Amino acid sequence: MKILSYNLNGVRSALSKGLADYLKEENADVVCFQETKAQPEQIDSTLFWEAGYVHCYYHSAQKKGYSGVGILSKKEPDKVVIGMGNHTYDSEGRVLRADFGDFSVLCVYVPSGSMGDTRQDFKMAFLADFIQYLTELRKERPNLLICGDFNICHKPIDINNPKRHENVSGFLPEERAWFDQLVESGFVDTFRVFDQSPDRYSWWNYRSFARAKNLGWRIDYHLVTKPLASKLQSARIHDEAVHSDHCPVSVNIDV
Repeated sequence: MKILSYNLNGVRSALSKGLADYLKEENADVVCFQETKAQPEQIDSTLFWEAGYVHCYYHSAQKKGYSGVGILSKKEPDKVVIGMGNHTYDSEGRVLRADFGDFSVLCVYVPSGSMGDTRQDFKMAFLADFIQYLTELRKERPNLLICGDFNICHKPIDINNPKRHENVSGFLPEERAWFDQLVESGFVDTFRVFDQSPDRYSWWNYRSFARAKNLGWRIDYHLVTKPLASKLQSARIHDEAVHSDHCPVSVNIDV
């Protein structure tokens, strides 16, 4: 199974830049979106159907033009779960899960803390509650893949100029410690299984020609529970795709 994850920074904008054709070319089995910035009725799903994704599920924020996640699949999931059972976060459209047999794909869009202390506090509260949610979920669904925009660079290798960013949201010590805790609880960063090289990023600021200079951050991940680690076949960052300020990341796994 090939699973592609992509923060679109607006699904309608990405579609206008050829997203549907790109999905046809990549031919993933499951596609997970973050930051759709649209209500379901505003998304032209026929374009995804034509690309082979006849099963489309969206979890939008109550606030229009904000946040939102989606899962597209060629095969119908056995079950789809919207949200994580917490209205505070679910009202922002941040978590969506699809089950295929005993394998689950969970799409997450972690809040950004870059807008100030209030949102940083919100982000840290989400992270604490999310890891508790995962602890309970794994009792029921041990074969779990989490993909999405975590808005955290885990290690210095995952960010340009780490010294300069050590007090910036997305690379704060407490955020990185949370990521350590997630890994120690039994999750594997799939990209680093296959590629330990530096300067591999998935997001670039639109300002200052950051993408052209490759001054990026790796904040988009596929994480799998340890029972699935031996089934990994490959993982990629698709930095050639330019429908967003992020690029897609993918994983191939034998499920």
